[in-house]
Amino acid sequence: MHLSITAATIHDVELLSQLSVVTFTEAFAADNRKEDMDQYLAVEMSPAKLIGELQDSNNLFLIAWHNDEPVGYAKMATGTKNESKQLERPIELERIYVLKKHYGKKAGARLMQYCLQYGKDNGYKTIWLGVWEQNHRAVKFYKQWGFELFGSHGFRLGSDMQTDVLMKKSLTQ
Repeated sequence: MHLSITAATIHDVELLSQLSVVTFTEAFAADNRKEDMDQYLAVEMSPAKLIGELQDSNNLFLIAWHNDEPVGYAKMATGTKNESKQLERPIELERIYVLKKHYGKKAGARLMQYCLQYGKDNGYKTIWLGVWEQNHRAVKFYKQWGFELFGSHGFRLGSDMQTDVLMKKSLTQ
């Protein structure tokens, strides 16, 4: 499958919002209460919230395309958070999602390759992420890419406080 990856701009906000809602729903709706999903999506994946994130120079959004069809996206964040203070020159892979109909077609792998290369090319030493402890498919994917566990933190989905495991990977190897 031929994929291209482009950096998202403010002009992509509606597309990014739609892609965010669909991929997050596909990934988590079956395992969470509808009220919690609706509340989270209304705030975190809204065009207004995404405009602010797109305008923040600490963020980079990437869109994966199969021909002219968007099939997934990733968000990288360079701002230091409490979870990453002990890591050497960290960059966070804050989101990486692919439409379910494109699972197994290497879109996630291409996005991951791009993110890892971006981190290396820009002098970051460690890439890290948080992933819901119940998202076994994603944890397995990250482990296959050489990420290792280094902690956990809370993640609020609506009214439900969940636990994300934190994973990291050296970019200097």
